[in-house]
Amino acid sequence: MYNYIPDGDSVAKAYTEEDQGKYEVFMERINNGEKIEADDWMPEDYRQALIKLISMHGISEIMGALPEKEWVPKAPTLKRKLGIMAKVQDEMGHGQLLLRVAEDLMKPYGRTRENLIEDLLNGDLKFHNVFHMPTKTWADAGMVGWMVDGAAIISQTNMLDASYGPYQRALQRICAEEVFHAQHGEAIIMALAEGTKEQREILQESFSRWWPSLLMFFGPASAETTGSSKQDIMIKYRIRKSNNEELRQVFLNKYLPRAFSLGLTVPDETVHYDKENERWIYQQPDWNEFKQIIKNKGPMSKERLRLREIAYEKNRWVRQALAPQVISS
Repeated sequence: MYNYIPDGDSVAKAYTEEDQGKYEVFMERINNGEKIEADDWMPEDYRQALIKLISMHGISEIMGALPEKEWVPKAPTLKRKLGIMAKVQDEMGHGQLLLRVAEDLMKPYGRTRENLIEDLLNGDLKFHNVFHMPTKTWADAGMVGWMVDGAAIISQTNMLDASYGPYQRALQRICAEEVFHAQHGEAIIMALAEGTKEQREILQESFSRWWPSLLMFFGPASAETTGSSKQDIMIKYRIRKSNNEELRQVFLNKYLPRAFSLGLTVPDETVHYDKENERWIYQQPDWNEFKQIIKNKGPMSKERLRLREIAYEKNRWVRQALAPQVISS
């Protein structure tokens, strides 16, 4: 592994002159807008940041299909059933695509997609906080599509010009499909908002319950909570453009006016728009709870991981059948 030492203005200093020259060429390429490919030389912290990001993204797509999968047999109409089934299939496809991208980055370490699934089941690989939460009502199925996927679109479009070519190209396809997912969720939400009093109450209850998770979606803003260096590396290497709080403000700008127009009440009396500083003010969620959730201590963490484990074990024979066979002489 390459070993880089922070030096001055976040510039990486290599142990050898040869690696320093490679690093300077690498930085010049990404600063010029060139794309880095899987077989290109890259600094170790760049590779590690990409592996962590893309593997978590891919696993979250797979785990994110599970909350909605619960509503496939319970969807209120055939049309809704077909819509949510198609969405689940898309999310699983996104996960497989991203894990292939991550696998290419892990080749120097001899690791594969199968290792990532094992990491997930061992608790070493985290998945997104929102997918640890229960989907208690049909309104939750809509909320996942409308606001959770809406938040994902904001996060992912921020990386549509990512310096790593394979991830950037995968995101182009994923973001295009996520737009349809958000429209699918919005259609459910609109139907409930225009429905009976009971349906509107179900919608409000769902919105109130999901609010803290939605604020947590983009991660903490401060270094005290999680360490800003991870965000800085992503921005430094042009993997993404904005930090956590900037992305959260984009989300609030887009979705709070929509929620208000539907008559929804935000479960936070402090929420208001600060015109002078052009930003939304809100009560911080419980970041200690966030840490516990992503450690697989959320309301549905064990159940969802168990479903993934069962699927992994039941399909072991397929992986074994497809694995290269060793032919003895």
